[in-house]
Amino acid sequence: MGEVVNPAVKLGILGCASIARKVSRAILLAGSGVELYAIASRSLEKAQEFAKANGFPSSAKVYGSYDELLDDDAVDAVYVPLPTGLHLEWVLKAAAKGKHILLEKPLSLNNEDLDKMVDACESKGLQLMDGTMWMHHPRTERMHKDLQALGDIKEVRSTFSFPAQILFPGFLKNNIRVKAGLDELGALGDIGWYCIRAILWALDYRLPDLVTALPNATINESGVITACSARMVWIKKNRQDEQDEQEEGETTVATFSCSFHAFMTMHVTVQGTTGALACDDFAIPFSDARAAYRVLSNAGFADMDLTWRLESRDVVVDNEVPQEAAMVREFARIVSGIKRGGGAVERGWHDKAKKTQAVLCAVRDSIAAGYKTISLS
Repeated sequence: MGEVVNPAVKLGILGCASIARKVSRAILLAGSGVELYAIASRSLEKAQEFAKANGFPSSAKVYGSYDELLDDDAVDAVYVPLPTGLHLEWVLKAAAKGKHILLEKPLSLNNEDLDKMVDACESKGLQLMDGTMWMHHPRTERMHKDLQALGDIKEVRSTFSFPAQILFPGFLKNNIRVKAGLDELGALGDIGWYCIRAILWALDYRLPDLVTALPNATINESGVITACSARMVWIKKNRQDEQDEQEEGETTVATFSCSFHAFMTMHVTVQGTTGALACDDFAIPFSDARAAYRVLSNAGFADMDLTWRLESRDVVVDNEVPQEAAMVREFARIVSGIKRGGGAVERGWHDKAKKTQAVLCAVRDSIAAGYKTISLS
């Protein structure tokens, strides 16, 4: 007998946002396990133009409303790139129609709405996955293995910034990411999400005990954050283990910065007791085909402390498809398994999203409270 070929997951897209162009390409590159099945917009003409401009197959369905797409029983899952302020409404509607959901970040404007979304999906056996693409690059798994050689992690630093007004004239006045009510978390939600996720990833998704925004936030006339930084602290408790050499109150610290005003940077550094790992393009690789990072070790002083030594190992990881296509593949794999009855919802993705959202909201709350420290312990 020949090999059984499982039917492709039929994926529809709700909205014609610019990021949907990237994900449309990703679906087409992801392989036979997923089909770019449908696109919907509030305007049929706009949906038709989007499908044509982005190489949709001639068989793709084109709808002039989001509800029409959700009413299509053939659609297995939806990608939702709508403004964050619309996520709750359309995630709940999609879940009610039995659709699995790949949701653009940030997932929500607050923790409570995200809880509602997760509960709606889990109650119906549906997968919810955030669109954090770099999580699915093979480099990310390779880096995580190298983290184990760094000793006790003491500090993580992450930065994501770009000069919006230079790269995209008019962005700071017209883009939805600076509009209250649509994406009022601004830079914190759009690019700070990546930094927070990188920090949690490096620390095995342990929530920090304390979160404090630094007093440098830039907020526009609509009250939207366009730049901010924050510090997080993990306080290690003495485990009453005679072999444990850690002192009561010893801490791990992380800082991040995100900005729509500064030079483009996408950097993460993880520093341990015996080494460090550095990546200069963690969120979006310089190349579609491969990505690199550095592992630093064997540092020490020399020549009466006049100089010091450091070993640096460059690691290059090739990838078969771009990271966004790898994300679509992983999402489709989970959905396909659930459809066939042999798989289950992977709640780990829900947990990662909720923890990222919790830290993000703590930073926002700290800014709103005059940069007071927010406790998450």
